[in-house]
Amino acid sequence: MKRTSLFVSLLFVAVVLLSTSCGTGDKIGSVSMTVAGTTGTVNLAGLGGTLQLQVNANYTSGKFIDQTNFATFTVTPEGFDNNTGNALPASPLTMSIDKTGMITAVDPAVCTWISTTGVVATPGWAFTGDYKIVATYRGFTSNPVFIPVASAASNQSGMQGQCGPA
Repeated sequence: MKRTSLFVSLLFVAVVLLSTSCGTGDKIGSVSMTVAGTTGTVNLAGLGGTLQLQVNANYTSGKFIDQTNFATFTVTPEGFDNNTGNALPASPLTMSIDKTGMITAVDPAVCTWISTTGVVATPGWAFTGDYKIVATYRGFTSNPVFIPVASAASNQSGMQGQCGPA
């Protein structure tokens, strides 16, 4: 009799514990992407310069899990090279991105920045082009990240080759 009571009690506890979480499984609510170690506007500076993307799966429980190595990336060039006036070429020209989310500035070098003042000491930077990157993970699409590029010296008058914020 004692064994039966113990068994029934344990069974009752198991049913109660299992039924309290029924239908509330943790699942992905969204995916977000950032450029690691930066805030605000970023700049892919210098040939060979790098930036690291980070893709997080945001779960309904509030936890975040880095899924950068499992995400796929879509890169769209927007705008133009300030030096030539030509539209930015599609990746992997000018910038490449690998499966770990590492972005690298490659040839042909471009300058997508313009000084609004034309004065080196107070340049007032704005960009004329960027690469829009979106990550996808398990059917969820992240927010876009916009990457202006300063892999070439600027030919803007008065700027002494300076391209973009330091």
